[in-house]
Amino acid sequence: MISTTEAKIEKDLEHKQIITKVHFNARPDAVWQAWTKKEILDKWWAPKPWHAETKKLEFKEGGLWQYAMVGPENQRHNAKLSYKKINAPKSFEAHDSFTDEKGFTDESLPQTHWKCEFRSSGAGTDVKITMTPKTEGALEKNLEMGFEEGFKMALGNLEEYFETSQ
Repeated sequence: MISTTEAKIEKDLEHKQIITKVHFNARPDAVWQAWTKKEILDKWWAPKPWHAETKKLEFKEGGLWQYAMVGPENQRHNAKLSYKKINAPKSFEAHDSFTDEKGFTDESLPQTHWKCEFRSSGAGTDVKITMTPKTEGALEKNLEMGFEEGFKMALGNLEEYFETSQ
């Protein structure tokens, strides 16, 4: 059985950042693929009982991941990550926003910048995600919307994926 460190989420609202750290006892290439391949992202990204459904994924600088988190009664929360910098397989940066069905940003909902870093650690991989607001109040609104609990659940889904796929 693969043992993964529970995600630690640090809320530094004074410096306007949320930092998530987690260790997976999985190879760095496997962890990188889990964050960059739609067929894997769809298996873990949303907290259960929700699931992710990719509409489009172009993992390249200037590309985007357009997806929906779909609830048990077919509720849909649409979002996209617009990729800004990619340093494969060590890091990527992207802007995250909620969207309408067509992919247009919903300006009334939080927008954040994500920096995702991947580092080999023993037989596993350390992942660090730093979120900074793109819009005023975005971090606080994300927290109010249940980001912390939901993201921990999604990272738990990723742990389950590694346990069953390796």
